[in-house]
Amino acid sequence: MSIGAVSLCSMIAFEAIGVAAGMPAVAAALDGLSMYALAFAGTLAGSVVAMVWSGQDCDRNGPVRSMALGMLLFGTGLLLAGLADSMVVLIAGRVIQGFGVGALGVALYVATARVLPHEFHPRLFALFSTAWVIPAIVGPAISGWIVDHWGWRWLFLGILALLLPTAALILPPIRGQREPDTAQPRSRHLLHWALLASIASVALSVSGTARSWMPIAVVVSLAGVILAARRLLPVGTLHLVRGLPAIIALRGINASAFFLSEAFVPLWLHEQRGWSITAAGMALTGGALFWSAGSHLQSRMVDDSTRQLWLQRGCFMLLLGIVACLATVVGFLPDWSLLIGWSLTGLGMGVSFPMLGVLTMKLSPREQQGTYSSALQLANALFTGATLAAGGLMFSLLQAEAPTQAYLCVYALATLLAATSWMASSRTRP
Repeated sequence: MSIGAVSLCSMIAFEAIGVAAGMPAVAAALDGLSMYALAFAGTLAGSVVAMVWSGQDCDRNGPVRSMALGMLLFGTGLLLAGLADSMVVLIAGRVIQGFGVGALGVALYVATARVLPHEFHPRLFALFSTAWVIPAIVGPAISGWIVDHWGWRWLFLGILALLLPTAALILPPIRGQREPDTAQPRSRHLLHWALLASIASVALSVSGTARSWMPIAVVVSLAGVILAARRLLPVGTLHLVRGLPAIIALRGINASAFFLSEAFVPLWLHEQRGWSITAAGMALTGGALFWSAGSHLQSRMVDDSTRQLWLQRGCFMLLLGIVACLATVVGFLPDWSLLIGWSLTGLGMGVSFPMLGVLTMKLSPREQQGTYSSALQLANALFTGATLAAGGLMFSLLQAEAPTQAYLCVYALATLLAATSWMASSRTRP
């Protein structure tokens, strides 16, 4: 079960990171550069809807059906994308992949909670983090080699070939892991709100192409995301109510602060300091390596009070790292300070991110683990999409005439989010 879960997580990570690196070649080969953004937005759209469905299905029927259907959809999407003869077909495959990834993300958490003893969860969540970190480091290089030597289609078909043996490892142990359905049934209208969240998230992703209409597009899309989030996330999440709502909110806030900062680290080094594209991209490696180190550090902690203390410390390290990046881009610190700040940011994420997943599974009633796992994934996706859109809007409005102020606004927003996370981290205690 553990080997299969980590393998599946690695496959999803490589698909996300490696395909992103190879997508320019795919779009050029299919003459679809005009629809480039939709190749990513479509995956996000499918995953948001699937997260909501999978959460309800796991609570009713256990994780096996969502896991099996998620693998089927993920594999079908990979096959369709790998055999695509046009950009439209490729985007359709990416949407189907998104359905699969959304269902698998929720089912993996529920299966972990149902099959493995709680004391193993920190270790497995640390391995999940490593399963994302390693593709982040080597994925772009591997995908480039595959495109050059085998062709871009094997970015999709190669992952598909590994899916069947992974299914053979995961599915048998989770059969029969069904709890008595004692929870109150959730509204069927949740899927309607998930569809709204999906559409609004896609609109946010492609709002940068709206040109003069971009501010209006971003504001309207953000309103749709917030409205859907109020319906889809547990009551009190947006108000950081103590316990599970605060844990789920912190997952989204931490992810938002980190990925907003990450998006502008290589851009600032390349555009403002003249670093090469390769050197600027390698600057992110420190953050990835320290994320992995932090996740394994938290896996060694057993005592609940120790883990609670280090969760707060992880959020504080995230804040300190982003503040160091902010001070660097405005000229208060030398350029190399950004590399140290980014490594500290990665360490904070490595410590705090897996802990929030472990806490969610520990505090969720067994019959509602699907619901709360779904909420955790949704908070991650919706908060991050909204933050990237807001930061991108501020940057685009200022970049041409005041580039320093543009970077200042982006990192000030990330700092505000990280500060909120640190101050609210004590509210994760039930």
